[in-house]
Amino acid sequence: MDVLRTNNALLTIGTFLPLAGVLVMMFIPKGKELLHKQIALFTAVATLAVGVVTLMRFNYGSAGKLQFFADTSWIKVIHSNYTIGLDGISLPLYILSMVVTVLVMVYSWDHIPSPGNPKAFLILMLVLQVGMAGTFIAQDLILFFVFFELVLLPMYFMIGVWGGEQRQYASLKFFLYTMFGSALMLVAFLALYFQVSGKVPAGEASFSIPYLAEHGGMLGKTVQIWIFAGMFIGFAVKVPMFPFHTWLPDAHTQAPTQGSVILAAILLKLGTYGFVRIAIPILPTAAKAWAPWIGGLAVIGIIYGALGCLAQTDMKRLIAFSSVAHMGFVMLGISTLTPLGFNAAIFGMVAHGLITGMLFFVAGSVKDRYHTLEIKRLGGMLISMPKMGWILGFCAMASLGLPGLAGFWGEFPAIVSSYSPADGLNHNVFRVFMVVAAIGTVLAAGYLLWLFQRVAFGVPKPEFAGAAAGHNDAHGHGDHVADHGSGDAGHDDDHSGDIHDVTFFEWVAWTPFLLAIVVFGVYPQLMFKIIDPAVQVTLKAFGKG
Repeated sequence: MDVLRTNNALLTIGTFLPLAGVLVMMFIPKGKELLHKQIALFTAVATLAVGVVTLMRFNYGSAGKLQFFADTSWIKVIHSNYTIGLDGISLPLYILSMVVTVLVMVYSWDHIPSPGNPKAFLILMLVLQVGMAGTFIAQDLILFFVFFELVLLPMYFMIGVWGGEQRQYASLKFFLYTMFGSALMLVAFLALYFQVSGKVPAGEASFSIPYLAEHGGMLGKTVQIWIFAGMFIGFAVKVPMFPFHTWLPDAHTQAPTQGSVILAAILLKLGTYGFVRIAIPILPTAAKAWAPWIGGLAVIGIIYGALGCLAQTDMKRLIAFSSVAHMGFVMLGISTLTPLGFNAAIFGMVAHGLITGMLFFVAGSVKDRYHTLEIKRLGGMLISMPKMGWILGFCAMASLGLPGLAGFWGEFPAIVSSYSPADGLNHNVFRVFMVVAAIGTVLAAGYLLWLFQRVAFGVPKPEFAGAAAGHNDAHGHGDHVADHGSGDAGHDDDHSGDIHDVTFFEWVAWTPFLLAIVVFGVYPQLMFKIIDPAVQVTLKAFGKG
């Protein structure tokens, strides 16, 4: 086990610090809304500060090793320990979870969705942060499973209480799909443990991920394939991969803006991270057997997601279907089992989080102003809200993979890696996948430019025309309760008085996203040089192809 045992408490503090804020907020009356916002934001910023210290103390020359490693006895009876660590694969996602939580808190300052209650809403977001960060540092399968499931209930309540008109249906669907996948994943974890136990000296086996990565390869091919199947379903539902994706458009569409951003930016990555951290390095023989199927489902998802986008009439639902397509590129890179593919996949996870998170931010603010996300009722945003219109255009260009922006470095290397997959994989099959994925990029340009054209160009529709004269009023407008869901307001209502450009809190929340999209697009090596050493270690069982 290759680890650096330094600053062992740092990851524990960074992961569980949000619970301190939750504890304080629990004892403060619900009516003190401003105080709850201040505590939640302070807690999120303090957590990010610990993350910055982690970045500063991380040994980038040893990014392939687990750092800040801790291994403490937890549940002796099942040989499960509190084992945590961070390497070049998990570091970007760990920090991204902290950054997203802070910026969502800032956005929530004047965007608490109906029916209000900032106390409960912000507490759920802090609990979500614990689960997200914990998943990326866990180095024990049972600990991983606990954190992986911890995010389920907060998101269920965020959708079910603060969501749109169909929130109860969407939240239940999200819960049932995820629980079904998680149940099979847990069975696979247990089967893996018991199978490895039979191959090693009595009492030596554990749920430690590094330990299982060293010994999982000794299992027979058939056993590996069946255990991998359970993990595949659990992680594929979370990604989500076609055909396990159907919960995602409903969850995204009905979730409040903050829920959609967290779901897109972080929660979907828990599934892809599970493949990279657990399934593939522990079960290398099964990974090769499953790789063509994963790649095939990935490219089906790319095309299906793109065609789904072209069929949508709701802006938020279109962005949701785009996630199915973009996560297909991530899974295609993973399926090649090559360093280039894995690097592209992990970079793509971060890029998708930044870009699609921003798109959901913009969609939420459009809904606040227009009280609808029906594309045919929108239009003329560059006249009524020019700054937001250009931000939407920028994010659309980043999402379609424009060179120079972060999205390009997630998609282009994933496509290139398909040309030469790992040794033992059928190159012709993967080259077909490469061509199909390339076609998917053309379709992505089509649906994103179509969305931008219909929403931003032209003149405002008559029901919103009165807003054009007053679009320069872009100052903060105090606390308000945002309308929710995707159901339209009455067509006869004049909403022009609600339409204003980007507010102060929106600028504060969005600017880091926008800057990161440019920085990682111009200088992708900033992330690749951290990711690649850990990828090389993870894929040591495979040929480089």
